[in-house]
Amino acid sequence: MILIDKPYVSDFLIETIKKNNFKIVATSEAKKMILDKSLNWISEREAITLIKNNPTTPVYSNSENIISWVEQNLEFSKLPTQIQLFKNKITFRELIQDIFPNYFFKGVKFEDLDSVSINNLPFPFIIKPAIGFFSLGVHKVDKPQEWKQVLTEIKQEINQIKGFYPSEVLNTTNFIIEECIEGEEYAVDCYFNKNGAPIVLNILHHIFSSGKDVSDRIYTTSKEIIESNIEGIEKFLQIIGKKASLINFPVHVEVRIDKQGKIIPIEINPLRFGGWCTTGDLSWYAYGINSYEYFIKDKKPNWKEILETRKDKKYSIILLDNSADIDINNIAYFNYEEVLKDFENPLSLRKVDFNEYPIFGILFVETSLGNEQELANILTSKLEKYIVLK
Repeated sequence: MILIDKPYVSDFLIETIKKNNFKIVATSEAKKMILDKSLNWISEREAITLIKNNPTTPVYSNSENIISWVEQNLEFSKLPTQIQLFKNKITFRELIQDIFPNYFFKGVKFEDLDSVSINNLPFPFIIKPAIGFFSLGVHKVDKPQEWKQVLTEIKQEINQIKGFYPSEVLNTTNFIIEECIEGEEYAVDCYFNKNGAPIVLNILHHIFSSGKDVSDRIYTTSKEIIESNIEGIEKFLQIIGKKASLINFPVHVEVRIDKQGKIIPIEINPLRFGGWCTTGDLSWYAYGINSYEYFIKDKKPNWKEILETRKDKKYSIILLDNSADIDINNIAYFNYEEVLKDFENPLSLRKVDFNEYPIFGILFVETSLGNEQELANILTSKLEKYIVLK
């Protein structure tokens, strides 16, 4: 069963729903976003009955905007509790506290941030909304002298991002302060099957331009990235799945892996893969894996076979955000054609109205090994060369 909501649904996901005749719930928002009447639409009442009669029915959503619908209509099921277990970062840290007993985290209400005693905090640390999305409101604080400026920036950002997403997706009422996790950051699309076993559908390296960078500019996957990490990640996911009793449940997981191979979770996003149909679609571009189909049909990738044909390539998602912090009122347009010229093999470009959302678009690219400089260039760019002012 598929639940669709704003901000975005890809043509690839729609085609997958149509090709497989997957049930799609006819919410008012879904009907506005998808005009194809030939899909296997079911009423909201039918969807509720389906879950009542078959509690382990696979449910996938393209967007966390659907959380409120699940909470209002499927309150009798395990889904609302499981969603909140992961969506609220404070609750999630409490769930895994016995696995990571020495890990520091602290929940703080927004109105209490000014009175936080920095003398009791372990520097460096990360502060972010307890319920968040897209690295909005996320800051790294390296030393006490930075705290006052970070508070000012958080307050400014809250005013800017209010209204972009519903409170179930981004809520700045509560923040979490937690110690910095050392190591490289990775994102994982996976699902827990009917037996509760984790099935990995993609692993992406989240690349940063510096120690201060907390943006979502680039996520990259490759044969080497998958092979180096899949065994440890599967073992880690088995622990999480058992603690949360997950069955037929898709997630997008973010972790850090240190030099010793220790995996520490950053967050787990329920009922979906990467937001804006990003990582789910990339699995198709990169590996020919239809993640949506694999989840609903309970299929497992044959990674050994798949990776044999992907030896010389990297596949990346590039978030074209307004990192130059140019006032959108001063922007005439974003030059997408110029962006495409800077990559050897663009796979797909999604243009986004920057007046409605704080990004210009999302780009999928294939890069040959040895040509990674094109990724390094866009990673450090503020994109000013593509922004045309009024």
